[in-house]
Amino acid sequence: MKAPRVDGRRGLPLTRRVALGAAIAGGLGGVGGVGGPGPFGRDELRAQGVGVEDRQEMRATRDAGRTLRLDGFLDDAVWEEAEFVTSFWQREPDEGRPATRRTEVAFAFDDEALWIAGRMYTDDPDGIQAYRTRRDQNTGSERLLVSLDPYLNQRTAVSFGVNAAGSRTDWYHPEDNVTNRDYTWDPVWSARVQRDSLGWTAEMRMPFSQLRFNGDEPAWGVNINRYMPDIQENLLWELVVRSEPGWASRLGDLTGLEGVRGSRGIEFLPYVAGDLRTPTSGPMTGVVTRSESRVGADFKVGLGSSLTLDAAVNPDFGQVEADPAVVNLTAFEEVFEERRPFFTEGRQLMEGLGPRYFYSRRIGAPPPGRAVADSVVAPDQTTILGAGKMTGRLPGGTSVGALFAVTGREDARAFHFTRRGAATDTTESAVPIAPSSAFAVARLEQEFGEEGSTLGFTGTTLSREGRPELAALLPWRAYAGGTDWNLRFGGGEYELTGHAGFSHLSGNPESILRVQRSSARFFQRPDRETARLDPSRSALSGYTAALGMEKVGGRRWLWRVRGEAISPGFEINDVGQMFNADRLTAEADVAIRETVPTAFARSWRVGLTSASAWNFDGVRTETTLGADATATWHNYLRTTLNGGYQPRTLSDHLTRGGPLMETLARWHAGLTLATDRSFRTGFRLMGSYGQDEIGGWMYDVNGSLTLRPATALQLEVEPSYRREAESRQYLTTLAGGRRATFDRRYIFSAIDRSTLALRLRGAYAFGPDLTLEAYFEPFAASGRRHGLGELLEPGQRDLLLYGEMGSRIERRSDGSWDVTRGGRSFTLPDGDFNILSLRSNVVLRWEWQPGSTLFLVWQQDRSDMRTSGELVDPGRLVDSLRARGQHVFLLKVAYWLPI
Repeated sequence: MKAPRVDGRRGLPLTRRVALGAAIAGGLGGVGGVGGPGPFGRDELRAQGVGVEDRQEMRATRDAGRTLRLDGFLDDAVWEEAEFVTSFWQREPDEGRPATRRTEVAFAFDDEALWIAGRMYTDDPDGIQAYRTRRDQNTGSERLLVSLDPYLNQRTAVSFGVNAAGSRTDWYHPEDNVTNRDYTWDPVWSARVQRDSLGWTAEMRMPFSQLRFNGDEPAWGVNINRYMPDIQENLLWELVVRSEPGWASRLGDLTGLEGVRGSRGIEFLPYVAGDLRTPTSGPMTGVVTRSESRVGADFKVGLGSSLTLDAAVNPDFGQVEADPAVVNLTAFEEVFEERRPFFTEGRQLMEGLGPRYFYSRRIGAPPPGRAVADSVVAPDQTTILGAGKMTGRLPGGTSVGALFAVTGREDARAFHFTRRGAATDTTESAVPIAPSSAFAVARLEQEFGEEGSTLGFTGTTLSREGRPELAALLPWRAYAGGTDWNLRFGGGEYELTGHAGFSHLSGNPESILRVQRSSARFFQRPDRETARLDPSRSALSGYTAALGMEKVGGRRWLWRVRGEAISPGFEINDVGQMFNADRLTAEADVAIRETVPTAFARSWRVGLTSASAWNFDGVRTETTLGADATATWHNYLRTTLNGGYQPRTLSDHLTRGGPLMETLARWHAGLTLATDRSFRTGFRLMGSYGQDEIGGWMYDVNGSLTLRPATALQLEVEPSYRREAESRQYLTTLAGGRRATFDRRYIFSAIDRSTLALRLRGAYAFGPDLTLEAYFEPFAASGRRHGLGELLEPGQRDLLLYGEMGSRIERRSDGSWDVTRGGRSFTLPDGDFNILSLRSNVVLRWEWQPGSTLFLVWQQDRSDMRTSGELVDPGRLVDSLRARGQHVFLLKVAYWLPI
């Protein structure tokens, strides 16, 4: 076995920045000293040569003898020849000061991969915080991170690193912003670490096949980050000060990579999977009621060094957590995060600055049709027959993202039972619930100018099979697209952004009528002046446009102004995602901040926000005024205060297609306390309270507690409780109303609601590539309605309350309501509810060789609902453990084959 190196700090060739570092260190009392004038401001840093105009340079060394072995020991011959950089600067806590601990990093390469070596010194090796975790979960550990801009476009970058326990992390920066991170970038690469009496060492090997680059750039952008949570020190080789915007544009240069060529050959990832399902309760408990097996594969083909072609046959799951349980009483759909690996990887290349033209969960979504029968067996999701995408960046600075997918037709099995004496006849039929569909998305984005400005174009299309049974449900064709831009100037401190786009649908008039009546536009509203309902339409078109100006950098002041228009006919929900059309908005924000520590706090920010919206009739439908203040104290505890006020406006969606209705003025305030990510035991506490003008109120308390009782074990608890008395909640619409409300009754109630949830997460890392994770979420919610009444007049907030002014209301035993008013009687549905849910996953994940993974999964999905509205308490969470549902046991094996 190789012995760890314990020799002293070697004398190494340094880059041109080292001499500068020594000069600055001398003025601060030396490396590790605490004297000196304090943190540098932007001008002082620039005067020292540490600024955005001065890019450092380091050189990679070719391993001509192919001596490198990945073991974490830095005793390979090439590391004796390599140029190690040692000049690192604090971004935190004392911006601009030299590092208090020495760090040495060098780059080497061979024909296949880029290698990074790091020696991280410390005075207390036993005090190094190092937690074994799953990939991308190493928060709170000391780590070494490398950021690369292989295209040298100064706009996008990739980051990858390893912590002192050997756990890896990686992400993609889709824009020139250090905090905008896409963790779905999961290249196949390796790292090893070793601990010794001087600290720890790391070796990383990133195959060129996993990086996209043009092959003819004179240098790559590069930066190196060492994070030491035990002393709260965050180091950068190329200092990017906190008040400066950007990340990729602030990197240094990695030279010496002459002759490197991308080798993006073929990667083949086949998988086999199977699952068993059994009820959680009842006479069939323990009996397998459904079993499935399936095979599929992902393909990657390199088109030169710049582009990648991906294809998938029957793309499969890749998630630990289920979608959270929610109770949605609004008119709008709930939006969930995408977790399927095929759709998450490279998705940033298909997303622009404008509307969300592409929402990948439309592909393979639950079938939109329904079957009505005594018993129905239907698929939960539509089957994805195949999908392909092409992503990358061309040498001229053009980014490309394109995707095509086909889903199959789906039928439900409907069973009808007929009693004939002692026997029962069963009739089975197939009911169409989803047509086969073809989705296509394409985006081009061109970079230009020294500041990294961009101009992008996006287009989407959807074509559905013309199944007559579904003609009234779905449009047959949907097209959408547009352009967006981000013009940067003033050193990247200012951005002029905007977009312009269109949409067009065509299909059966009944399907277009459904779109007109949807919650995004409510064309049927009786007091509309523009864009009235037209049942004869077989097509619908619309447009959108926006323009904004923003100051994104600078020491103190930040601001933003923006305006947007979305025409009534704009509709992208067949492929994309949107909530409201028929909307004109204006927004303005301003903030002042301090990023340099003061006697008051380490940093602080105070902001004011304002936004208003109008529909195309000129009616103001929304106004929000807000304020927030955030401070990070000297003990690294972070405090946030926020508040907002919404004055009365006229809502065009409260009556769900009825006339305008005045909203209630309301206000809210909130407080958040949170620890720093480096704390061994971390917490976050959030609380908020609000009221409306007629006595409605709400409060919300939630938080999280993260525990690390051992280096390989992490536990997290997230309780949340919400209680509210809402003054106006829509119930239903009935005919037979007064002439003033267009012969309809728009019925509302007050509602007392309570929601209680407890999310539990646990993870144990047997090693960096073998982890056991658990996610457990019991959930309970209730709602009890009272104070029922109908809208008095359009444009007002008052109700004609039932039980007053000669009307009568009585509740039936089944919870529904009998109402008599004006000589007419009608029945209202029971709006009370009490919902239980339990969702859990236990996942054993083993990356048994690079890129090849085995999953063992146990899932539970339980739910129950009663028409009672009593408030929930912790006992209801216990009751969710006994709710009806199913167990799912799943095995998946994926094997990575680079060709």
